[in-house]
Amino acid sequence: MKTFRLLAILLLLAPFLSRAADDAAKRWEQYEASFKTFAEQDAAKPFPKGGILFVGSSIFRQWTTVADQMAPLPVLNRAFGGSRTGDQLARFDQLVPRYAPRIVVYYCGSNDLNAKDADAPPAIFARFKEFSDRVRRWSPATRVVYVTSTRSPDRVRKWEQVDHYNALVRAHCAATPHHHFIDINPALVDENGHPRLELYQKDKLHFHPPAYEAFTAIIRPVLERLWAEVNAVK
Repeated sequence: MKTFRLLAILLLLAPFLSRAADDAAKRWEQYEASFKTFAEQDAAKPFPKGGILFVGSSIFRQWTTVADQMAPLPVLNRAFGGSRTGDQLARFDQLVPRYAPRIVVYYCGSNDLNAKDADAPPAIFARFKEFSDRVRRWSPATRVVYVTSTRSPDRVRKWEQVDHYNALVRAHCAATPHHHFIDINPALVDENGHPRLELYQKDKLHFHPPAYEAFTAIIRPVLERLWAEVNAVK
């Protein structure tokens, strides 16, 4: 009887497991394409080590003007779309040691929270903490800057989880040397606390250029200060 029940459960789960496997395979193919492009860009124009590295998911990947908006700070964007916190860990060696950044700017977690198989915020935070720990083991002096997951209009039902995840990271950054927390969500609402829909694309998740201008105004002063600090260390 137990065997029959187990078989019945497996048959019911099979379509969901198959779709999850297909989704994972598609994401992996997408990531491979992104890293192939990164390798081609590195070969054509090697980026000097010791700069500022942006990593994360599509919110950063679509920030195609970030290097210009942060200039003359030496910024390299290596975010890849659709990625989750586990993907940042899986690709850690291809990202952080490869470019040997003095500052890592991190945006990831939104996709974890919105996935069909979404984990609770503490589990997502645990993967960010592992990323943080790996940076510290690799280079204790490297700064890690966490940029908050956004309270996007397409995911209102997830805002509580977004806030929980951000709060866990805020506490970690406050207690961890060389870690910094930047909240970009205030730039995304009006004086009444309502989302500024004009900043969002049709999907109400990704952004139009004016949003990135607002992010620059928040993030750049922090990076300028940190860049001065890391260059003052003998």
